[in-house]
Amino acid sequence: MGDATLKPRDATDVVCAVQWALGSKSTLRIVGQATKQTLGHPVAATRSLDVSGLAGIVSYEPGELVLTARAGTPVDEIEAVLAERQQNLAFEPPKLAALFGVEGSGGTLGGIVATGLSGPRRFKSGAVRDHVLGIAGVSGRGESFVGGGKVVKNVTGYDMPKLMTGSHGTLAVLTEITLKVLPAPQDVRTLLVLGQRPRDAVRAMTEALQCSVEISGACHLPAGLAVPHKPAADSVTALRLEGVPPSVESRLAHLRQRLERAGAHVVLDRDASLALWRAVRDVQPFVGTQPRILWRLSVPPASGAAVLERIEQAIPQARSMLDWGGGLIWLLLPDGQSAQASAVRAALAETGGHATLMRADERVRASTAVFQPQPEALAALSRRVKQQFDPDDVLNRGRMFPAG
Repeated sequence: MGDATLKPRDATDVVCAVQWALGSKSTLRIVGQATKQTLGHPVAATRSLDVSGLAGIVSYEPGELVLTARAGTPVDEIEAVLAERQQNLAFEPPKLAALFGVEGSGGTLGGIVATGLSGPRRFKSGAVRDHVLGIAGVSGRGESFVGGGKVVKNVTGYDMPKLMTGSHGTLAVLTEITLKVLPAPQDVRTLLVLGQRPRDAVRAMTEALQCSVEISGACHLPAGLAVPHKPAADSVTALRLEGVPPSVESRLAHLRQRLERAGAHVVLDRDASLALWRAVRDVQPFVGTQPRILWRLSVPPASGAAVLERIEQAIPQARSMLDWGGGLIWLLLPDGQSAQASAVRAALAETGGHATLMRADERVRASTAVFQPQPEALAALSRRVKQQFDPDDVLNRGRMFPAG
């Protein structure tokens, strides 16, 4: 194993690679398609562990709405197979390669689960962790394990799928994942309400989400953001409805009546809706933008506009977009000597929530708390879990917390 990159072919090879790293006092950077390698603190690793060879769909039971695939399987490949049976990944995994300025598209299944990122449908269909039924992997101790559904040997005391989702590869190398899949909607329409300010937009989104029309997407895009089928000069509050065509049309009519005083309305058809929501999912308005500092804030939806106002008072040059009915804020800040983390997190103090530095230069990521600092009790629990799974800090050292 003298090469800089280790390329396991199966789970047994992963066990051997981790055991070799333990024996040689090496550390491993886990890589799939490398679309999210700059998410988190810089990793301190002596070798890369390329798991892209652990690819392929192991089983797919459309009637049971269950799919099992190896962790290195491209998400694009999984979505193509599901589309043939009119099914999908309801959590809408974001495809962020372009946002991070790297080659690639949707990344791998393991990368999606490890980062735990969900798209616009999250508030209706749940997060990634709600769709992971079973998981298999290799811990930093060099021991294989399985947990959750469709498995034989469970690790007592842990909900493994939820524990591994969002762990950023710091606890284990994922090798196989079982997912719940859902029927894809037959039709989709989007109601655009033009010209609203963020506070009015949050009120409109809240009203839409609380009524009976079953919204599956609710975002606010300020004027000037380039999004397909959005009038460039206007701010837009976009509300998505999905389902069978008669239901969509009926619910759309009810929603238009409900929001008739909120502003001028435009309705997007299926193709235009799909294009707009792909752009929202993949944060396309901030792809290739300078400055590069980009935050992702998760807040109580009703507080989204107030949090944004506090940030804009502290940092007038900030640009933003709201998703999840106001519960998700994408925040683009001017480049500087720091990511202005104190100002961003101070804006959350009154309402709660957490802020993640999604994109910044390596120097900034090395000197900034990329992930929301944990309360001491939770931090102590995180340290105990890390000790249980990777006591020698072999896997993705430093990604979630700077390497000591």
